[in-house]
Amino acid sequence: MNMEFKENKNPLEQFGKNLTKLAMENKLDPVINRDEEIRRIITILSRKNKNNPILIGEPGVGKTAIIEGLARKIVEGQVPENLKKKEIWEIDLSSIVAGASYLGQFEDRFKKVLKQVEESNGGILIFIDEIHLLIGAGKANDNAMDAANIIKPMMARGQIKLIGATTYDEYKKYIEKDSALERRMQKIVVNEPSVNDTITILRGLKERIENFHGVKILDEAIIAAANLSSRYITDRFLPDKAIDLIDEASSNIKVEMNYKPEILEKLQHTLAKLEMEKFSLDSEKNQNNKEKIEKLNNEINNLKKEIVENEKLFNNQKTLNQKIVNNKKEIDKLNNNFKIFQEEGDYKKASEILYNQIPKLQLENKELEKQLNQSQSFTNEEVNQEEIAKVVSKWTKIPITKLVEAEKTKILNLYDKLKSKIKGQDEALELVYNAILRSKANINDPNKPIASFIFAGSTGVGKTELARSLANYLFDSEKDLVRLDMSEYMEKHSISKLIGSPPGYVGYEQGGYLTEKIRQKPYSIVLFDEIEKAHPDIVNILLQILDNGFVTDSRGKVINFRNTIIILTTNIASEKILKNPNISLEKIREEMLKFFRPEFLNRVEEIIKFNPLNDEVLKEIINLELQKLATRIKNQQNISLLWDDEIINFILKSNDYKQFGARPFKNFIKKVIETYLADKIIKKEIESKNKIQIFVNKNKIDFIKK
Repeated sequence: MNMEFKENKNPLEQFGKNLTKLAMENKLDPVINRDEEIRRIITILSRKNKNNPILIGEPGVGKTAIIEGLARKIVEGQVPENLKKKEIWEIDLSSIVAGASYLGQFEDRFKKVLKQVEESNGGILIFIDEIHLLIGAGKANDNAMDAANIIKPMMARGQIKLIGATTYDEYKKYIEKDSALERRMQKIVVNEPSVNDTITILRGLKERIENFHGVKILDEAIIAAANLSSRYITDRFLPDKAIDLIDEASSNIKVEMNYKPEILEKLQHTLAKLEMEKFSLDSEKNQNNKEKIEKLNNEINNLKKEIVENEKLFNNQKTLNQKIVNNKKEIDKLNNNFKIFQEEGDYKKASEILYNQIPKLQLENKELEKQLNQSQSFTNEEVNQEEIAKVVSKWTKIPITKLVEAEKTKILNLYDKLKSKIKGQDEALELVYNAILRSKANINDPNKPIASFIFAGSTGVGKTELARSLANYLFDSEKDLVRLDMSEYMEKHSISKLIGSPPGYVGYEQGGYLTEKIRQKPYSIVLFDEIEKAHPDIVNILLQILDNGFVTDSRGKVINFRNTIIILTTNIASEKILKNPNISLEKIREEMLKFFRPEFLNRVEEIIKFNPLNDEVLKEIINLELQKLATRIKNQQNISLLWDDEIINFILKSNDYKQFGARPFKNFIKKVIETYLADKIIKKEIESKNKIQIFVNKNKIDFIKK
């Protein structure tokens, strides 16, 4: 069998795509709010010399979309005479390079494309996305010529008109270094649109996305997508990230619509359960089961009827939805044809579309929607702001969905929960609770961290414990507490541990511990333990985090701290607090100014004084620690632990170093009580289901098994 492979005789069709043809077929999305940039491209293309525009902007701001907008304007005839009937071809450089196995094959292919463009006598404009790839494309060795050197002479002579698009970084890295290529191109800077402009763009794309997914996008979803993406997704650019939010939220609804409704699933599960029960009774062959089986048969038959009825309604709803979507797509296609016929002067066909075909489909859709509203709704077909918030939460791990009742109760009970664990620090708990409350109500400053505190007080009074408890109650886990022991950051060079090593040093590619943690989990509590021990340069980094809510790491990436709670603990002024528990915050601030600069303290929201622990508070803490031990032993060994107030008073009197806070008492419980229990459990003198009473005997702790 002879097989002959013939190369496509049209190089442009082989290595590119016709954007004007796609625009005519209505396969390109509408371009909104980019008239100024399109007008600038038209102006440059109309020049006598240097008529090659290059679009420069960040990824996702809409550079390629602007060229698609130009293609639509050419099709609709909204361009000057010199650009009418022109074609825009997007050249794919990678497909030209692909399969060019022998020397000179790439150059041959590229020259054929350029020759076809040249022979069109200006009828073809070529567009190259990622135009920096021209530099070095097809260059196999020092003797070979790259694509840029092939195209430059033709650009200089005006034989071709080229439109390019690239990012700032790539332009600087590649295009600026080739001054001959740079001077032949005219820069057009494409800025990121504002939130309001993004809302306008999304409203323009709304119908296309609705038709594709078969859903209804509410205006509140569009506003939420623009606002939430701008606030929470900081490593990408508008409008791309907002469009992606709408697209994914619509996709989620589309998937839900195609699944079996919950009501049908429940009925089918019930049916399966009843049929299994009937089968079990049948297999017993017991005459006493006859009545039960008959009853089950009736239930099964009724369920089957209900399932068939619901399936019929569900399928009818799906059919109506599909018809509405198909009609909308047809209306969109007709609108495009209307513009083309109007431009061509075929007013008969244009009026047929405008006054007959479109109204007919719109009327049909109105009737279908009426039927849909009257029938039972099985699925949600609307994309609202809650759906957008769910997608943002999924992407960023930041809980910004509307608070459900359980979550509201959890937040409102936060103060009581913290108070049950942290004793004697009611003022500190109240200040922390108020900050969390402001955050959950979304009324805090969006350009700063959720809250920032300095916890000042002597050792063992609950500063670090409060940070741990807060993480536990907010996230149900202490894993979201990023704890940094500042004794590890005493040297100047240790700053690289936080934000990454400078270029050329070991670990540059890995990034910093702090910045990487927050990049992965933006909603966290960051604890800087014993901040006074850190090098002053570490504190300087905190200035930017506390003031603007972000920091730039060693690789130039901006890390967003606006969804973190910053806690700094310190032992500064602890001696003065111990001597005088009623010391004012002004006096504590004066002590802190000996260690920290005023601009640092000024940026911290609250300096919170942690009081020394008196005997009553210490008794509560001892009781709490005994309860924790009792819970652990009960869960792990099924052993009950009992004690009375006498034991608590004895443990309190066992340590006179109350300036060390609660830690000595925790250690006492560990050394005396835990060690005794461990010894007896291993010797099997205490076993499961035993009750152990702790009591004081001859001025020491003793145990008795009950």
